[in-house]
Amino acid sequence: MKPTFYITTPIFYVNGAPHIGHAYTMIAADVMARFKRLDGYDVFFLTGTDEHGQKVEKAAIDAGKTPQQFTDEVSAVFRDIAARMNVSNDAFIRTTEPRHYKASQALWENLIEAGHIYLGGYEGWYAIRDEAFYDESELTTNAQGQRVAPTGAPVEFVTEPSYFFRMSAFRDRLVDHIEANPEFIGPAARRNEVLGFLKGGLTDLSISRTSFRWGVPVPGDNAHVMYVWLDALTNYLTALGYPDDEAPDMRFWPADLHLVGKDILRFHAVIWPSLLMAAGLPLPKRVYAHGWWTIEGEKMSKSIGNVIDPRELADTFGADPLRFFLLRETSFGSDGDYSRAALVRRLNVELANDLGNLAQRTLSFVAKNAGGVMPKRGPTTEADSVIATMCSELHDIISPIIDRQDFSIALETIWVAIRAGNAYIDQQAPWTLRKIDPVRMEAVLANLLDLLRVVSTLLQPFMPDSMARMLDQLGVPPGQREFAALATPLPEGTALPPPEGVFPRFVEAA
Repeated sequence: MKPTFYITTPIFYVNGAPHIGHAYTMIAADVMARFKRLDGYDVFFLTGTDEHGQKVEKAAIDAGKTPQQFTDEVSAVFRDIAARMNVSNDAFIRTTEPRHYKASQALWENLIEAGHIYLGGYEGWYAIRDEAFYDESELTTNAQGQRVAPTGAPVEFVTEPSYFFRMSAFRDRLVDHIEANPEFIGPAARRNEVLGFLKGGLTDLSISRTSFRWGVPVPGDNAHVMYVWLDALTNYLTALGYPDDEAPDMRFWPADLHLVGKDILRFHAVIWPSLLMAAGLPLPKRVYAHGWWTIEGEKMSKSIGNVIDPRELADTFGADPLRFFLLRETSFGSDGDYSRAALVRRLNVELANDLGNLAQRTLSFVAKNAGGVMPKRGPTTEADSVIATMCSELHDIISPIIDRQDFSIALETIWVAIRAGNAYIDQQAPWTLRKIDPVRMEAVLANLLDLLRVVSTLLQPFMPDSMARMLDQLGVPPGQREFAALATPLPEGTALPPPEGVFPRFVEAA
């Protein structure tokens, strides 16, 4: 039986249109999911939309629509983004689905029965934009004299009846868990932030609202709807069939990886594990918070007009080059900056020149001078051994790097091998060997094709369509593209299709 791997994106809030940051999270999760599938895992990959809360209700009213009409439309756009980015999610969850109401209410009742929920009154600061409660000590005053949250969101003082979750009771257990499991939160800087927050104390959490209606009704008290984050976090269980412990997909719990933006880490690394502890459910194995994207040095803003629709970028450059750029350009846990010039540079230098040129030179030479088939392998030189070692070790080197979500490091490691391949072809000069030593020429070409097969196979999670075309040209059958097949060399004499360029250079229109 295959080992399981459950990965999630956050469910995306539908109060506005998707942007490049949403695509970034989806693509990173997709790379993890594809990598694990190719590595022999049974993968469940979840994404979806978070559709309740006061902010969504207000956005719907402003748009002259009912909340359901509004969320139906925006959720469909997120589905489209996933499809256009070639995201291979196994399920798409919406929090307005009946199954999610059932799961959220079941979790609530579980917490009630365990004595972790009580009725009281909330009096404090609330940011509608963040759908989050803030302590007085966290607030500052902006230039306009408004009280604002650490995110810059305006806050309002709220007084209303509320159910509370006894989250304070789980602080020590949560600190102990984080300290005993260093990989539970990544990257390390975010882990330290969470520990610092927890060691400052943890209060009980208001988990219901009475001032609006767009949410999951509280079981037994229809005057209240659930706090949107309790509802939202439950999605990770809903998609697996909770509360039915016998549901086939519940075998995937606990999640192996929740990928989230750094702005919602506290919800996933504090509130969510506290709720799971209270419900007697296993905790996720890892929560990883990535950084934000700026646009040519500026924060994305509708008022500035620099919010980028990733679908437009995919139309211009292709989904695969965009996927590559977003995970290549910056360390995954850090903030990144998008610029058109940087994207074009990555596409032309690394995809077109480094990888594309190596493939085209090699395959064209094989087509013209080696009968268009996999050449014979010959005696091994020291230079050949360097390439062969890269081929045999590359998967084992990058696998733990991927497990740490160091996507840019994984790509750089692969590019070290690609640059070595370009140096090798220049040093060995098969165009010269063709005249003086055709047997050695074939051995060099075979080594280059072996290297191209390995890097193309390992790059499939990042650029699935482009690498499928590359592997077609390398004569690799569809059933031989999993990582386990890397140990089996492509047989000599395998027919190779006529070569076609995979990564054309991008030239800006005049």
